[in-house]
Amino acid sequence: MNSTMQKTPKSTRGRLPRELRLPAVLAAVVVGLLILRAVLAALTPAPGTAEAPPEDVPDAPEWVERQLLPVNEYSRPGEKLTAVNGVVVHYTGNPGTTAEQNRSYFAGLAQSGETYASSNFVIGLEGEILECVPLDEVAYASSQRNYDTLSIEVCHPDDTGEFTQASYDALVKLVQWLVDTYGLERDQILRHYDVTGKECPRYYVQHPEAWEVFLDDLTF
Repeated sequence: MNSTMQKTPKSTRGRLPRELRLPAVLAAVVVGLLILRAVLAALTPAPGTAEAPPEDVPDAPEWVERQLLPVNEYSRPGEKLTAVNGVVVHYTGNPGTTAEQNRSYFAGLAQSGETYASSNFVIGLEGEILECVPLDEVAYASSQRNYDTLSIEVCHPDDTGEFTQASYDALVKLVQWLVDTYGLERDQILRHYDVTGKECPRYYVQHPEAWEVFLDDLTF
């Protein structure tokens, strides 16, 4: 008995002819690329526009005067901090100079290029406080701790390095605000000396008991 069977042709319903398939695929790829380009363009800031700071970066209090240094290689590199793990207190080392003068010195390094130096804050002889480098940026003040601490330079009237009462009170006020804002502990409030061994701030290195009194004036 002859059991030969005929093959049933495969259905081509709903399929494009072979000669039309490649152009259709290419068209789909082109459309996909155009959509991707539009998405990337929407996410990329336009030339000349500044990127908005992270929402979790606090603004300094109203009693701090903002006088930011220009972004430059020597005193405000514009690099972001990796974290805020402490506050480092310095003295200016220039007896009798004002907060404005020290801020101007930092700003002038952009032209002179004589060294790398700056501070997030400078406190003057009358207790005025200047913000020179934003709270989320690196200042050149504390060597290997530049990237995870905030720095404060304090003016002083003479070679002893002891702060005026107005400067001292302003320092307590500012550091307390930083402690509260960043949740810092007592052992995270440092002298420059604690980081590098440099005699800074001089009075509080030569009189460690005075430094302990300062820490006692803070609330943790």
